[in-house]
Amino acid sequence: MPEEGSPRRTPQSVPYQDIPHLVNADGQYLFCRYWKPSATPRALVFVSHGAGEHCGRYEELARMLVGLGLLVFAHDHVGHGQSEGERMVVSDFQVFVRDVLHHVDVMQKDHPQLPVFLLGHSMGGAIAILTAAERPGHFSGMVLISPLVLASPESATTFKILAAKVLNLVLPNMSLGRIDASVLSRNKTEVDLYNADPLICRAGLKVCFGIQLLNAVSRVERALPKLTLPFLLLQGSADRLCDSRGAYLLMESAKSQDKTLKIYEGAYHILHKELPEVTDSVFREINTWVSQRTAAMGTGSPP
Repeated sequence: MPEEGSPRRTPQSVPYQDIPHLVNADGQYLFCRYWKPSATPRALVFVSHGAGEHCGRYEELARMLVGLGLLVFAHDHVGHGQSEGERMVVSDFQVFVRDVLHHVDVMQKDHPQLPVFLLGHSMGGAIAILTAAERPGHFSGMVLISPLVLASPESATTFKILAAKVLNLVLPNMSLGRIDASVLSRNKTEVDLYNADPLICRAGLKVCFGIQLLNAVSRVERALPKLTLPFLLLQGSADRLCDSRGAYLLMESAKSQDKTLKIYEGAYHILHKELPEVTDSVFREINTWVSQRTAAMGTGSPP
């Protein structure tokens, strides 16, 4: 599209005209990634990343899915990675959901007959759940890795929630502190890579963003009974960011007939970047689950 004056640039000063992007309903530019199979794709998969990170961290998972003949696509959510927006700030959590639906619609115009799957991690899992709940019957399946369903008991005591709500009125940009990267994974190499990644936001969780995450949790809880699509849910028992009780709540509350939960004992939050035995199993589980679901439906239209 024509752009007046100097070109719009990413937060890293790269002109958007030089990289894949889409423009959301608020006119914000979102950086996109596409992983395409060499042959005609059998299905589409949207990957929804977590808070503070970016979609480039899903390269290995995306390549594995491309190996199954799927077209994988993603964008950096508003305020994340190479997309526009104040870092880790969003006016309403629904913006994230709206942008995913927009990107899905764009892709389905080019591939109208293909089934669409969602894959989400952490906050991205909450986005995937709300996206699926907003369009019942539209998505053919969902893979959730440590999704945000319940806030961790340590960070969401009644007092802390009340204090955050009060602070949001007077000091919305105050930092609640940074995420301790050592709780993300038991794999030190992965923790070091996380700490060295220039696209990850390490500024600390602002009160206003914390409130949006709490809003998301309450919305997710209300959305769970609306879920009817097949899903695979992977969760670490020692996750200190997204309470593992949320996985059991999701299994109990979702109306889906085809739902699978696998708990990794002792594992932390980022299961796809955990100790090799965990991550290898995660890749195998996702590979098998997606292979079976895409084989069962062939390449026909979504339900």
